[in-house]
Amino acid sequence: MTATSQDQPTGSAGRPKLIVLLPLIAFLALAALFFFRLGAGDPNKLPSALIGRPAPLTDLPPVEGLLSEGRPLPGLVTAEFKGAVTVLNVWASWCIPCRDEAPVLMELAKDKRIRLVGLNYKDQAENARRFIGRYGNPYAANGFDVSGRAGIEWGVYGVPESFVIDRTGKITYKLVGPLTPENLETVVKPELEKALNGGS
Repeated sequence: MTATSQDQPTGSAGRPKLIVLLPLIAFLALAALFFFRLGAGDPNKLPSALIGRPAPLTDLPPVEGLLSEGRPLPGLVTAEFKGAVTVLNVWASWCIPCRDEAPVLMELAKDKRIRLVGLNYKDQAENARRFIGRYGNPYAANGFDVSGRAGIEWGVYGVPESFVIDRTGKITYKLVGPLTPENLETVVKPELEKALNGGS
């Protein structure tokens, strides 16, 4: 009887250690899975439920007073996503990285095979006009999303973001963060070529 009572504490002492470690093991497994699903921590690879789906309804008014070649720059019309490969760039005057990507957008706008449009997110018209006046206007059209509702429809994580939309009006790619000379050449242009070659 004495031997049995001595064996019991030894066996039960091992079990609590394992029980204490189980939540830690489960947490580490979930953290590793989450990290892997986000593309090994690369914020440009955040998943989007919109890839492969039609662009959300995005009929937005223009930014008042925003001009292109002396004429008012039109707002966004969903129907115009069809028929041309489009890049939708989400931007704001208060967004610091948007300033850095402005020259890259001006360069991208030179490619006449695509249509570059903007979605001005939670901004003020005066500030948006000042931003375009300072950094240039790469956009063929620009919608004014004052409330941020359109941004929610597009699943915007933050500003800037850019979407590639094929000729059928379907979203084929999403870039989270600013366009840079590097990711324009290595990622965005290949995605644009796919859309240009794959659409009807």
